Amino acid sequence: MLNMMKKIMLFVDADACPVKKETIMIARSFGLEPVFVASYASYSLDREGTWVFVDQEKEAADLYIVNHVSANDVVITQDMGLAGLLTKRRVFVLNIRGLLIDERNVNMLLERRYQAYQALNAGKKVRGPRPFTSQNRKYFSEALTKLLCQLDH
Repeated sequence: MLNMMKKIMLFVDADACPVKKETIMIARSFGLEPVFVASYASYSLDREGTWVFVDQEKEAADLYIVNHVSANDVVITQDMGLAGLLTKRRVFVLNIRGLLIDERNVNMLLERRYQAYQALNAGKKVRGPRPFTSQNRKYFSEALTKLLCQLDH
């Protein structure tokens, strides 16, 4: 399934990512060191893992990831626009709730996001995401483990 010449990379769109600890623990159990990409506004001395800090400009972290990712790498993000770009490049995209975003579902997810923006622009009230729960954390951990198991074989 994978080209064994290149070790897969795991990138995390890290600004406001609630599953950093789970990502580190699971990735390291597979011999991977995740790369967390965040704006300088998120800089902290209290961090674990490999971090890349980018400008605070909108989309700077996304651009870094797009420019450094390769086919068969894994990216964790909540950004559907970024996910749309990456799935076309055969990158595995996982959201923080454990949903694998791929060619089969990315267009539907992007359409849903577009419709929400249209409703907001029309002055309608749009429900935001549900609160992030311990069950979401569990689903994410299970999904990342399953994905990395599949890529490891």
